[in-house]
This record gives sequence, C-alpha cells and structure tokens, in this order.
Amino acid sequence: MTAMPPPETIRTTSHRVACDGSGQVSAALGHPRVYYQIDDEVGFVDCGYCDRRFVLEGGPADAPAAPEGS
Repeated sequence: MTAMPPPETIRTTSHRVACDGSGQVSAALGHPRVYYQIDDEVGFVDCGYCDRRFVLEGGPADAPAAPEGS
C-alpha cells in the first residue's frame, strides 16, 4: 500500500502555523482553527482535520517541485 500525497502543501517561513480548512472553500465550511508547531528536524506538519501539509521553507522536507510533464 502506498501513501497518498497530502491534498494541499503550503510552504511557510514560520515555525508556527494555523489551519482552519479554508482556502478553496470559505472558512465557514472549513474546520475549527488549530495551531501547529513545525519541528526543525522534520520540517513539516500535517493538519489533523484536512491533511493540509505545512512545509518549512529551507527545512529538511522542503524539496523543489517536480517539473511538469515528468
């Protein structure tokens, strides 16, 4: 069984992030606002509600995007 990629990845320069599930939907249709702390050793954190991934820019999980068509 292979792991599915997160539904959305957001690159950030902040170690502390908030998620309310909004973005493509209004905040009223999202989820309660939750706050997360990105660990320097991991470099990312996933939202427990919507699986949105927050990646720390320059951290170990920050990889360049794959070129289109590959």
